[in-house]
This record gives sequence, structure tokens and C-alpha cells, in this order.
Amino acid sequence: MTLDVLQDRIGYRFKDESLLVLAVTHSSWANEHSAGNAHNERLEFLGDAVLEIAVSAQLFARFPDAREGELTRLRSSLVNEATLAVIARKLHLDDCLRLARGEENQGGRQRDSLLSDAMEAVFGGVFVDGGIEKARAVVERLYTDLWPKNATKVRRKDFKTKLQEATQRISKGLPVYALEDSYGPEHAKIFSVRVDLPDGRQFRASGPGLKRAEQEAAHVALVALGEEDGEEK
Repeated sequence: MTLDVLQDRIGYRFKDESLLVLAVTHSSWANEHSAGNAHNERLEFLGDAVLEIAVSAQLFARFPDAREGELTRLRSSLVNEATLAVIARKLHLDDCLRLARGEENQGGRQRDSLLSDAMEAVFGGVFVDGGIEKARAVVERLYTDLWPKNATKVRRKDFKTKLQEATQRISKGLPVYALEDSYGPEHAKIFSVRVDLPDGRQFRASGPGLKRAEQEAAHVALVALGEEDGEEK
């Protein structure tokens, strides 16, 4: 599939198509081709924030009677890795990804974490190219079939959401996550994350992917707080 077709499916035409090329370029490709930072991680960082704003604004408008906690749970169910991967596959974004041979051979093209990161990078690219309103319009369009119809019917909370609610209730504050280390080959990198609680306690965990590592750290913290048992469900 060409980038021209991808733009049709996204519903946005880039003025600077190099931003879309960057959004579909994985760091493994950049490393293999000695391209330095010419990969999608910076756009992913930006797109993550754009996505949260767009989804939050839409939920705020759709559910005027929903409480903050309900809106937080709804948002969490929409911006997580699995949902983003579903959207990416509907767009056939996987066909456009630029991956190193090793990443390709390891099945990276179908990996949820890689697809979700690229999807966020696309949102970031639209924001840089066209501004927040264009980016919001793209998010709202791609989520057309995914917006919940009822504010109370959401799937089980993820660990980060549960930890946020617990610390707000116990300490009137929020947890803060920090990346401490990453190691291993690009196609199987492990991330080590620390979560700092408002009361000063710190908990650490590792996982394949930054988002997974943050979830693991939140789970460890929840167990320590007595908010979760030691078995991940």
C-alpha cells in the first residue's frame, strides 16, 4: 500500500509528506540505515499528547453528566495499545511501516506495541503539519466506530488508571513515571521504569515496551498499597 492510499484512509493530506514518512519509520530502520534520529519516536511522544487531548475533549462533550473517574476510565479504554493497534490494522498501516530486516523477521509488523506507537506518530505528524484542529478531526474520524455509547460500560481498569485513582484517594496526588534504563536489541528491547508515589515511595518494574513497563510498575505499587493482589489478571 502506498502512502497516498494511507492518506486517503486517514482522511488527511499532508502538506509535508516527509512527516508521514517519518511517522511510519521505526527506529530499527533508522539504525540499520545509519539515519540517526530519523524515526518516529519523537512524533510518537507528541502524538500521545494529541490523542489524549482529542479523546478527552470528545468524551467531555459526549458525556456531560459523567464524573471525572468515569471519563478517565473511558479515555483509558480508548487510548491504550490494543485499541490503537486495532485502528492501525484497519488502516493497513502495517503495510507502510519501514522496519529493519531483523525487526521484520521477528514479526514486528504485526506487533501491537509497534503498531500503536506508529499510530500515535501519525497523529503527531498531522498535528505538526496541520495543527490541533486537523489532528482532532482525524482522531474523531478514526474512532467513529469506537466511541462508547454509555459512560458506565467500560472494560476493566488498567493498572495505571487504578493507581492514579488510588493515589488521588489516599494522598490527594498523582503517581509520576520515569524511564530509568533500556537495554537489549531493538527488536526485543526491555525498559526499566520507576513510579514515584505522592507519599515518597518508589517502585520499579521492567517490561517489553515502555507502556508495558509502566503498567508493570503500577501493578507492583498497587500490590504494595493493598489495592491489588500479586497475580496479574
